[in-house]
Amino acid sequence: MVERSRRDRKRRDRRPPRRAPSRTLRGLAVFLLLLLVVGVGTVVSSLLTPFPTPRVREASVIVDAEGRLIGRIFTENRTLLDISEISPYLVDAVVAIEDERFYRHKGIDPQSLARALVANIRAGRVVEGGSTITQQLVKNLFLTPERTLSRKVREALLTIKLETLFTKREILEMYLNQIYLGHGAYGAEVAARIYFGKHAKDLTLAESALLAGIIRSPERLSPYKAPDKALARRKLVLDKMVELGMISPEQAAEAAREELRLAGLDMGDRRTAYFQQFVLDELERIAPELVRRLPAGGYRIETSLDLEMQEAAVRAFTEGLPPGRPDAAGVLQPQGALVAIDPRTGYIKAMVGGRDFEKSPLNRTLARRQPGSAFKPFVYAAVLEEGYPVTSRKRCEPVSFGPEKYTPTDFGRRDYHFRSLTIREALRISDNVVAVRWLAEVGPERAVRQAREMGIESDLAPNLPLVLGASAVTPLEMAAAYAPLANLGFRVQPIALIRVTDDAGNVLIENRPRVERVLDERVSFLLTDVLKDVLRPGGTAAGLGPVVGRPAAGKTGTAEDGRGRTVNLWFVGYTPELVAAVYVGADRPAEGPPLAGTGGSVAGPIWARFMAAALAGRPAVDFPRPAGIVELEVCRETGLLPNETCPTYTELFIEGTEPRRRCPVDHNGADTPPEEEPPPDAADEPRGPQETERPDAQEEPPAPSPEEEPAEDDAVR
Repeated sequence: MVERSRRDRKRRDRRPPRRAPSRTLRGLAVFLLLLLVVGVGTVVSSLLTPFPTPRVREASVIVDAEGRLIGRIFTENRTLLDISEISPYLVDAVVAIEDERFYRHKGIDPQSLARALVANIRAGRVVEGGSTITQQLVKNLFLTPERTLSRKVREALLTIKLETLFTKREILEMYLNQIYLGHGAYGAEVAARIYFGKHAKDLTLAESALLAGIIRSPERLSPYKAPDKALARRKLVLDKMVELGMISPEQAAEAAREELRLAGLDMGDRRTAYFQQFVLDELERIAPELVRRLPAGGYRIETSLDLEMQEAAVRAFTEGLPPGRPDAAGVLQPQGALVAIDPRTGYIKAMVGGRDFEKSPLNRTLARRQPGSAFKPFVYAAVLEEGYPVTSRKRCEPVSFGPEKYTPTDFGRRDYHFRSLTIREALRISDNVVAVRWLAEVGPERAVRQAREMGIESDLAPNLPLVLGASAVTPLEMAAAYAPLANLGFRVQPIALIRVTDDAGNVLIENRPRVERVLDERVSFLLTDVLKDVLRPGGTAAGLGPVVGRPAAGKTGTAEDGRGRTVNLWFVGYTPELVAAVYVGADRPAEGPPLAGTGGSVAGPIWARFMAAALAGRPAVDFPRPAGIVELEVCRETGLLPNETCPTYTELFIEGTEPRRRCPVDHNGADTPPEEEPPPDAADEPRGPQETERPDAQEEPPAPSPEEEPAEDDAVR
């Protein structure tokens, strides 16, 4: 017995001593207890908290630069329905894509929140939201858009309360009557009418999936603006419905094949429809959450538009377009665009994106098209920046470049002037051969850099056809890139959206002019003086000067396709206070007939009538001459200082580039004048390797105006 007692005592001595609970375990227990208390308190608080009054739904307005109303974004443009009056396809589609666990959670879904958090961390940006349908409804009905902790807590309380007071069916009914679906469509019934011209109860599976798909971003995913994106989202919704067992794979495949048939969009004020959509697209880009709240938020969107200029643009564009005929989609062709900006600020003052927004909402001010010879001023800006005076000459005669013998020709005929042309004359008559030779002189890369600095953002191929407009650009880019010529050398950023304020007057978004020096002011002035000649007798748009009736400059552009058919007509011109670009062409040039006329005879008159009306009643202002410009009398044939036998004219020079030598030619017949007089270190032959592509864009003359007969050399553009 004693021995056993000793053994027991030894075993007890070998056992480890009992430890008190660790601090970690105690802390975890306290945390769980607090979490439980907070959770219970939240539920109790939500049950006891009365529902707030829903926010008053006030329309947002879009106004022009003078505060005049140009558009309203509806707030109560809805028809309330019982859920039994809504297609069950739409009900299922919304649940599938917006909240697949809707029937299993109690308002807040931790699983969805965790999945969204992981997806957003992986993407490095917000690509997925974790809000349930109930949370979205609470935000739309009761809350403001600020992102604060207190608002999140309030959202959680109201979400739990909503789930306790209403059934899932009732919550879905409220949501489907409340949700914004773009273009002023508020709720399922109005959206069904605006997009498909039918009642919500009659929506097909394909139509329901498309509407459910655009809830995330209705302006960006609208089938009117981005049909490809809308159809891709439709396919995603259909696949999700198959995954959840709502429809069969066969039903999904059939719906995915269904053709998109839209009812046609009415923006209300058709004069400003393209501009309104441009502004909304800009808002969608910088503040998508704000766009979702526009129909009910009472926001004020202040824009750069001048309503009177816009009316002048619509009138000039409508009256000046050639008669159209419907294409395969029923859209009249040719289409076109007009956009005008203030070169001092970059503010967009007028925008016309096509004939009729309701029938074709494609905004062609943003469509890339080959600009023809309207691109030449960027190349000549580089030439003048390199120190060449406007009296510098290149010969217009057959010349080939590169191993493939790329040979530029002039528009409308295949012969040449067989003489030297100054920069001034070559631009005035839009000579292609001389332009290509100058591009070879300064180099395509230098010209691309110049165009980029002035405002062209589209891809530009650094080859010789570049000077003839072979690289596609947008009318808005062209208007912005001509601004440095109108304002003595400053690049401006186009601005349509100036300010957004909420219903209390707080400024939420504000854009200010962004101005940057990109061109020597003397080069800007000199090139503008040369481009004035385009509108004078002998220029490619000689008849337009009297129509504008004030100092103005500009350039025509006529582009051909690979088959020699005219497909794009341009005119880009400006005064000190306004730059405007006009484009005319078919949406699918290969499918339509070739255009008749030229940039000077079709696009030019639209531009001139617009400018005359837009600036009517304002004093005529000439372009200010900067310091460093020298005015000299020179020999017309050599560009040198004249002797007593020289025919003369007055020319402008950047100080330091004016001629120093006197003309050695006896113009009474004793001597033969030299064909070219390049500046020091300039060579007539191109330097370095040359591209050999054939240009897609060349220029021709306009029809003779009733005021002026064309000069003999005007047959080549």
